[in-house]
Amino acid sequence: MTITERDIMGGLAKGLAVIETFTADRPRQSIAEAAAAAGMDRATTRRCLLTLAHQGYADYDGKFFTLTPRVLRLGTACLATMPLPQMVQPWLDALSEELGESSSVSILDGAEIVYVARAAQRKVMSIALMPGSRLPAYCTSMGRVMLAALPEVQARDILAAELPARTSHTLTDAGAILQELARVRAQGYAVIDQEVELGLRSIAVPVLNARGKVVAALNFGLPARGEPLQSVVDHYLPAMLRGQTELRRVLR
Repeated sequence: MTITERDIMGGLAKGLAVIETFTADRPRQSIAEAAAAAGMDRATTRRCLLTLAHQGYADYDGKFFTLTPRVLRLGTACLATMPLPQMVQPWLDALSEELGESSSVSILDGAEIVYVARAAQRKVMSIALMPGSRLPAYCTSMGRVMLAALPEVQARDILAAELPARTSHTLTDAGAILQELARVRAQGYAVIDQEVELGLRSIAVPVLNARGKVVAALNFGLPARGEPLQSVVDHYLPAMLRGQTELRRVLR
């Protein structure tokens, strides 16, 4: 089916754009701030925000807007209708129990990864991770295995944006990250050493469907204990590759 311009509901598209301007860095915004972030005029942004407040998706104190938990219904509904989380969760729980570390599955959404399933053994990051949580793709192990699966021109486009350093270890040069993606593509896994957060390491492999297409990524997050990265790979990768094979049989 071809979608034409006249099929698009502009008001809905603008409302969604306004919702997406609210982030961890901008949880509370004025009309002017939201308009600037959305790239829209103030009058349109004001109507969108007031509609969200009227429908219970935002709170308004007379100057600033904040999103309400009602917005989570949108994401929860999406995750509930996706077969992937339901398929991987039991296996993820068993693998996490076997290896004694927290594991996750995420999908790629533009320049970010979105967690769709998680089995937590211990807290390994300062922020709480759960289904629906987002992190940048360029500096995460799951993000890199999924970026590595994209056509190079598409990966370059994603990496053309500003890539802030989250720690002193974060790769922020697009060329260096592309070289790392080539290595990930060749070896079939990605390892991150404290690029997202100090004290955190992670290893990820792609999750493939029955046709061999990368549809998600699986990782383990663990504290940086000082052992060589190769030891981390040797310990976790065999079980992860076994799980990758098992999931490929069921993801049709």
